[in-house]
Amino acid sequence: MFHSLSTPARTVRQSDNGKTCLFFSGFAYLGMHQNKQFLGYMKEGLDHFGSLHPSSRIANIQLQLYDELEHALSRSLFQQAAASFSSGYLAAQAASAFAYTKGTVIYAPGTHSSLIQGVTTVENASWEDWSANCLAQINGGEDDQYAILGDSVNPLASKINDYSWLDLVEKRVWLVLDDSHGFGILGDEGEGIISQLPSNDKVQLMITASLSKAFSAEGGVVASSAAAISQLKHLPQFTASTPMMPASAFAWLKAGELYDNARLKLLGNARQMHELMEEVEQVWQHPQLSISLLQDIPGKEPIYPFLLSHDILVSSFAYPNPSGPPVNRAVISAVHEPGDIALLATLIKKYYGLIP
Repeated sequence: MFHSLSTPARTVRQSDNGKTCLFFSGFAYLGMHQNKQFLGYMKEGLDHFGSLHPSSRIANIQLQLYDELEHALSRSLFQQAAASFSSGYLAAQAASAFAYTKGTVIYAPGTHSSLIQGVTTVENASWEDWSANCLAQINGGEDDQYAILGDSVNPLASKINDYSWLDLVEKRVWLVLDDSHGFGILGDEGEGIISQLPSNDKVQLMITASLSKAFSAEGGVVASSAAAISQLKHLPQFTASTPMMPASAFAWLKAGELYDNARLKLLGNARQMHELMEEVEQVWQHPQLSISLLQDIPGKEPIYPFLLSHDILVSSFAYPNPSGPPVNRAVISAVHEPGDIALLATLIKKYYGLIP
């Protein structure tokens, strides 16, 4: 276990020996959590609004800031309306609760636990087999309405999940997607998975996302049609919850240009890593993502301690089964410099014996 003395950004400092390592882990893809201008917006928000808004989401006094935030979020996600939450987990729970009112619920393989209600078994089939079975169940089943819950991006597999088969559904379906690892990153405007989804009048869409993954703002969002969001705002997950910290909402609204510039930097960094790893068979990276999967070589020292011995920290832990083998990932962010990525790529190639 690696214990740090401070919040990681481009580098991280180890607590037991003070050693500084390049940090290729975590999920702050745009690197805003250590960006001085973004932190300035946070401080400005704290000075203006304090540390919290001490009122219920349905009280007779409401903070106008949240209306402004939700309007901006809905526009960013190409939806009619949005609801903001104090966390991505709570937002996903609200979206899931909404889905259970809309028909027979089907979970996609690997669905994040934040979308799961109660004790539910999630499919462990391949994505291709599940898609075919799901389509057959919907079109051939007795029920008239279905709700599919799943993730847009699988960050542990560096994969964008394929929902193109929904073009073929013949019954009404609600598609409820957790786009935490897509919103702010995918799409020409950072709109996330929405631009890659099929257009079928039978399919109604609800997007939920954490605002911390790309944007470094503690909070969550659910976006959909105006009617759906109106209904969702009557659920206890919204009415009984505390709103997100006003300073985070304020900073998110102010940081549009920062986010855009950081996203372009991230895409360039991801492209560099993809090109450097393109011929390395043991490494997989989706070309639209900044996550590289790194395989251990059987009988050899695992890649995680090898890289750590060269002052590079990557993500390495067993998931979802804590007793299983570790999943090794190098996560590129907008704060990395070309030299950082080149060094990482060189060491990876050395580990696999591709260069001396």
